[in-house]
Amino acid sequence: MLHLVVCIKQVPDSREIRIDPNTNTLIRKGIPSIVNFYDLHGLEAALQIKDELGARITVVTMGPPPAEKSLKECISLGADEAVLVTDRKFAGADTLATSYVLAKTIQKVEEKWLPADMVFCGKQTLDGDTGQVGPGVACRLDLEQLTYVGDVVKVNPERKTVRVHRHLEDGIEVVETSFPVLLTALKELNKVRRASLPGMIRAARYKPIVWTTADFPDLEISKIGLKGSPTIVAKTWVPEIRKIEGEKIEGETPAEVANQLVAKLYEIS
Repeated sequence: MLHLVVCIKQVPDSREIRIDPNTNTLIRKGIPSIVNFYDLHGLEAALQIKDELGARITVVTMGPPPAEKSLKECISLGADEAVLVTDRKFAGADTLATSYVLAKTIQKVEEKWLPADMVFCGKQTLDGDTGQVGPGVACRLDLEQLTYVGDVVKVNPERKTVRVHRHLEDGIEVVETSFPVLLTALKELNKVRRASLPGMIRAARYKPIVWTTADFPDLEISKIGLKGSPTIVAKTWVPEIRKIEGEKIEGETPAEVANQLVAKLYEIS
């Protein structure tokens, strides 16, 4: 049976994001959280493969304890197991530290269940917007990586291959590669399904597996959290709203309006 691992992140609702001026990190307390929607498209791709070919889906995330809510949402959609990696020592992680912890988590998931054939991530997160974590995980686990995937054309479990369409700036690239592979999902990849009633009931009863630093004997503490994050945010600020003066030009006919506009442009120049 195929084993599909989906990496998700619980992110602050982008309409409510605030920055701590002292640490230059996101203030999460009191801010509504949602599942990063690019990650949901990655999950939907895994669910469609499960529907067609049969598969086991394990969802993993690194975050604070309230991230259990996002994992339960994934269970309601059809994931089989969910793992939350949480510890205060993980706080403040940049993309380098995050990809290190997620790679370690996937290795532990493989030891507990099955080797991962395919790993799915969103192309980026709403709070970081870097698009670095997925490729970082792939590099650490020595996986083939297919980024910016807009269509999963065919998965062949016998040959252990997958063919996809990658959306690039200058066109669409058709690529086929072998397992194990990591894919980063675009929103164009699919339409995320709604949870079924049995799925919601299962999610309400489900308790995600929780791992802390104590569950990773070989974890290098110097590579996690703020200590393991070489990225430094020097300054953050909210751009000031600029007031722009405007003038409405009116006239009886389009030609009259055009003549007035030309006259105004001559005045400015």
